[in-house]
Amino acid sequence: MISVIIPTYNRATFLMEAIRSVLDQDPDFEKGPGKDLELIIVDDGSTDNTEQKVAGLSAPVVYFRQSHQGVSAARNKGLDLAAGEHIAFLDSDDLWKKEKLRVQMSLMKALPQTRVCYTEEMWIRKGVFVNPKKRHRKHSGWVFDKVLPLCLLSLSSALFHREVFDEIGRFDESLPVCEDYDLGIRLARRYPFRFIDRPLIIKRGGHSDQLSKRYWGMDRYRIAALEKALSLDLTADQERLVKAEIVKKSRILAGGFHKRGKKTEAEKYTRLISRHS
Repeated sequence: MISVIIPTYNRATFLMEAIRSVLDQDPDFEKGPGKDLELIIVDDGSTDNTEQKVAGLSAPVVYFRQSHQGVSAARNKGLDLAAGEHIAFLDSDDLWKKEKLRVQMSLMKALPQTRVCYTEEMWIRKGVFVNPKKRHRKHSGWVFDKVLPLCLLSLSSALFHREVFDEIGRFDESLPVCEDYDLGIRLARRYPFRFIDRPLIIKRGGHSDQLSKRYWGMDRYRIAALEKALSLDLTADQERLVKAEIVKKSRILAGGFHKRGKKTEAEKYTRLISRHS
């Protein structure tokens, strides 16, 4: 079984479209409890009509509502509820193409040692298709160095063997954003990534409730994840790469805080530069 986990918060309209893209997966998958595919919706305390919309579905889904705790807590609750051997996540504002899971499961069956595979993406920003930039290019293999500058792993495009979460841990609920970046670092230290160079998901962005818009200075949270990574069992080369990325990002933040006259914050990142240089 594949367990598909959709965390959601006040996105009823987007959510129903995301759910449909799961239910419309190729007919190789029988949907419902005990079938090939189960769909788990974790409602992170929505105040819109999400619950009523989901209740009106004719298809079998698992719906769990919790108090508002953040996307990491919602995904972790989905993992608690999941029965599948394989785990997929879908953000409630993203969409899957109908062949997404079939293509990924074909790869997993052909290469049974694979624990993480992900796909190319199509991007829509404010209703317009845009091309990802060169720095967003995806990679296969041992990609530890590639996950440090930016988040390489798009969770909506990924398929995991569930044992990875037993081995590396789950989502860090202390991070309000960049929790996927943190997970990607831990994954890349342990496993090679398998990249499918086909755009099998559609990522929709530009709307006002995106977490990346709500939290400024995203590198603050990436640095927190990088400092956490130093406690992992890294090779000497991996440790060097992590420290170099901390210094790089800290220089950018320190410069930005200096320009804004925020001396305390600037000094914090200046100390990080000294510590890791």
